[in-house]
Amino acid sequence: MRMFARFIGFVFATGALLAVIAALAAGGLIYVYSKDLPDYTQLKNYEPPIMTRVHAGDGSLLAEYSHERRLYLPSNAIPPLVKQAFISAEDKNFYTHNGVDPEGIIRAAMVLAQGNKHVQGASTITQQVAKNFLLTNERSFDRKIKEALLSLRIERAYSKERILELYLNEIYLGLGNYGVAAAALNYFDKSAHELTLAEAAYLAALPKGPNNYNPWRNRDAAIARRNYVIDRMVENGYATRKDGDAAKAEPLTVNPRALSPNSIAAGYFAEEVRRELNDRYGDKKLYEGGLSVRTTLDPKMQLMARKALVDGLLRFDEAHGYRGPLKVIEISADWGQSLGEIPALGDVAPWRLAVVLDANDVSARIGLQPPREKSGEISHVRETGSLTADGIRWTRQRMRQALKPGDVVYVEPVEGRSGQFRLRQIPEISGAIVAMDPYTGRVFAMVGGFSFDQSSFNRSTQALRQPGSSFKPIVYATALDNGYTPSSIILDEPIEIAQPNGEVWRPENFEEGHYGPHTLRYGVEHSKNLMTVRLARDIGMPLIAEYARRFGVYDDMATYLPMSLGAGETTVMRMVTAYSMLANGGKRIKPTLIDRIQDRWGHTIYRHDERQCLGCDAPKFDPSNEPKLVDNREQVLDPLTAYQITSIMEGVIQRGTGVSIKEVGKHLAGKTGTTNEAKDLWFIGYSPDLTVGVFLGYDKPRSMGDSAQAATYAAPIFRDFMKMALADKPDTPFRVPPGIKLISVDVHSGLRSSGAGAILEAFKPGTAPPDTYRGGGDSHASHTPATDQAVGSGTGGLY
Repeated sequence: MRMFARFIGFVFATGALLAVIAALAAGGLIYVYSKDLPDYTQLKNYEPPIMTRVHAGDGSLLAEYSHERRLYLPSNAIPPLVKQAFISAEDKNFYTHNGVDPEGIIRAAMVLAQGNKHVQGASTITQQVAKNFLLTNERSFDRKIKEALLSLRIERAYSKERILELYLNEIYLGLGNYGVAAAALNYFDKSAHELTLAEAAYLAALPKGPNNYNPWRNRDAAIARRNYVIDRMVENGYATRKDGDAAKAEPLTVNPRALSPNSIAAGYFAEEVRRELNDRYGDKKLYEGGLSVRTTLDPKMQLMARKALVDGLLRFDEAHGYRGPLKVIEISADWGQSLGEIPALGDVAPWRLAVVLDANDVSARIGLQPPREKSGEISHVRETGSLTADGIRWTRQRMRQALKPGDVVYVEPVEGRSGQFRLRQIPEISGAIVAMDPYTGRVFAMVGGFSFDQSSFNRSTQALRQPGSSFKPIVYATALDNGYTPSSIILDEPIEIAQPNGEVWRPENFEEGHYGPHTLRYGVEHSKNLMTVRLARDIGMPLIAEYARRFGVYDDMATYLPMSLGAGETTVMRMVTAYSMLANGGKRIKPTLIDRIQDRWGHTIYRHDERQCLGCDAPKFDPSNEPKLVDNREQVLDPLTAYQITSIMEGVIQRGTGVSIKEVGKHLAGKTGTTNEAKDLWFIGYSPDLTVGVFLGYDKPRSMGDSAQAATYAAPIFRDFMKMALADKPDTPFRVPPGIKLISVDVHSGLRSSGAGAILEAFKPGTAPPDTYRGGGDSHASHTPATDQAVGSGTGGLY
């Protein structure tokens, strides 16, 4: 008996000793691994990378920028159904364990012993948080030990809901999506709150291996894993068996969210916003900061602008003939595969790539490029159509001459004629159009070329081009602001200017000939170079350069006389901004594509409108003390001068180089611009509430032809856009500022007249033509007001 007691004592002593040794070993192990553990307290202030989202003025989504596609949802905003799906799939004891789940470890070990390696592992959600946030993906016992130790600490420091929040926002769920919010949008085009049981279960199936459960390439495996999660949810009491069976019977319908259709037409606009955000905040904040950007874009106006510009570019391009196919391929039984592999521009819809299958004298049969499936594979569906003689009439060739089997071309459906198409070609010429609110500088629409997919170079903001005669209103506004009147007389006669290099510059009018003395108004309306140079010489180029700086056309303009004819280089955006200041009465504005920027927490960190509103924070409205907006913007031009040049540019459209725009039927002002050899064509103009600028030219400047004029190609684009943009707007006259005197004068002489050809001319106080005139020694003195005889007086004379 004593021997047995001693044996039992020995066993207990040995056991105790082994327990102590094990405890010491475990303690030592914990001590060793604890020394190098990452600081888990950083999870308290963790801010994950979140995508920046850019919205149009109406709230529609234009673009997203991110390294990791993620939207962050706090725990109280994540639906219980989503939480339950992930807990069932990944960690059913999440709410009861302390970071490490012994039951899960034993279960995983038993399954592993049975040789099955493809079921739920032993890591808890807390362990996955520790690994994803604080450790690496290294597969080793060292990492697993650190992971377990960190999990225990995390569980003591944070609530279960905080841990689950971190996990559900960090986890990678395939197709570039991180977190449940982004995945819900990009798999099902839904918010997390809208997910069904089957959809939530599919997302919860993905953490084990997103590529293994790709909904297109591995559809059967994806459905099987989804159904497994549904069964676990039923088993855990999160769903009834009836609901579970119904969810398992549902097809796996993945509907990736597409950006707004507006984004296709707004590529240049969105990219300009991206560049500004990057310049303002840097790459990290742009792609990871979760900014919410509300832009100034008007989606409807953007579509109008794109249509007007594209139509104008095609008018010019097609007038210069057909240049042949994009590519030639062999016609085989599976022509669709060959055609489908050719990259097509994604922003030229409804254009489509097509291959000519056969052609005769009057028609051609074409095969249309098959679309790509969601999986990225080329569709097996083959679609054909026909090109008729009308569809290639612009080529001025017969069908067999223009098209041959194997030619790859762009075609456009003929409206109202099913299966019939029109031949198209990508224009060589390019251009830009910008539409702006003249009172705020908000850009409603911007198109920087024919296709953003073809070239991201933005001709609205990046192309430095000569504005030509579209710069003349700045010259004439300078004169009107410094003593001239619209009736001041200037000579349209040859002039010679000695250059610093000893050469003589002899400017010429665009149209040959010169016609003697004319009013300042006439010089703008008919874009007379000789009159402009004489005027610029008289008022001085340094003064004109100062006004060009005020209007933002140039930062530092050279003071050579040719600059008065628009020989410098500027951008469409700068010119539209300058004309906006003429339209708004001479107030300085800053162009902007962004109204407001908010950070990830919803705090406004940028607002374009800097005006102060006095009384807007009053607790209640007081009719006797209405809120007032304080406008401290700089006055860069006398409002009376701004109205005078606006009235003169109305004449450009009524009688001058922009007469084709009259058919819009609204009060409009503007100016054409054609440079030497027609390398640049412009039209900049405005209504009382909208300023629009159009530019056309080759990217490598070259002549557009002897007959090319802004009046022929640029003005019609402005006309077409204004027809659409102002279609449902009333015809509003330009506001006449206090102090302007409208006097009836003869349009040719500028003298008082109420007969045929008389117009209402705008004069500042004290500058109106007198009622009577006297003659003088000069052969043209009869055209000159008696009070304005002195050459250089600024209110008249012959220059």
